[in-house]
Amino acid sequence: MSAPAAFSDIAKAANDLLNKDFYHAAAANLEVKSKAPNGVTFTVKGKSAHEGPIAGQLEAKYVDAPTGKRPSQKKPPDPGARKGRPITFLWGCGLRPVPKAWTTANALDTKLELDNNIAKGLKAEILTQYQPAKQSKGAKLNLYFKQPNLNARAFFDLLNGPSANFDAVLGHEGFLVGAEGGYDVNKAAITKYSAAVGYSVAQYSAAITASNNLSLFSASYYHRVNAQVEAGAKASWDSTSGNAVGLEVASKYRLDPSSFAKAKINDRGIAALAYNVLLRPGVTLGLGASFDTQNLNQAAHKVGASFTFEA
Repeated sequence: MSAPAAFSDIAKAANDLLNKDFYHAAAANLEVKSKAPNGVTFTVKGKSAHEGPIAGQLEAKYVDAPTGKRPSQKKPPDPGARKGRPITFLWGCGLRPVPKAWTTANALDTKLELDNNIAKGLKAEILTQYQPAKQSKGAKLNLYFKQPNLNARAFFDLLNGPSANFDAVLGHEGFLVGAEGGYDVNKAAITKYSAAVGYSVAQYSAAITASNNLSLFSASYYHRVNAQVEAGAKASWDSTSGNAVGLEVASKYRLDPSSFAKAKINDRGIAALAYNVLLRPGVTLGLGASFDTQNLNQAAHKVGASFTFEA
């Protein structure tokens, strides 16, 4: 039996259908990924917004893979260890690769993972960031604990705050119950709290969430009608802003194994269309447009395109 979904993924199926693969948000988007023989991965991104300058990002990532082997030489027993049970030091055993990335933002990011080392089902991540230009440093510790009926996470910002965010989800036969919270150590105060319930099976899922300190409520539904058609809807209500309820519905239709089309519309009359096609292995084209159906004669419409190259 697999672990239930994480708290942020309780409504993932509906959220992905409503938000992903709509390309009208930017006039043009370009992403190029390549991997050198020595393991260095390069990613180049460029985005042209409908208003504002063109933004770009260059990232080079090197993965330093550990040997994963035990050392042949054993260290002397720890004086504090019980008799007959010497301590052996392991280098690289159980450690995941260490990604190192340097971006055009002049930031050096590192990440170290330990999976199932401390306890079964527990993964720990240590992330650091250094920006020489700003003399800015960051260090975070993330913990993930998964069991057949439990998915718990904790995120610690060790330098800023320090602060902690945590969430947990209990699952049983498709039913999900989860909660999320945040805590600021310096202020000794809870900074946020949320709750959610849901039900998820292969063909459909439904979820009700209460976020923003139980002030923003949303209900979502996702249905995989068949292998070609998916449909979903989401209703939201912000108790701090009035009685208006926001509603949006979306659908996805797979035209063939290499292309699909999506459409959605919300209660304000904003409609969006998208088309995604795999032109050839490693080359994907996405086209999108949004229209204000209540003001068709005004220049409130948007059109966008996306190119992704991967080698």
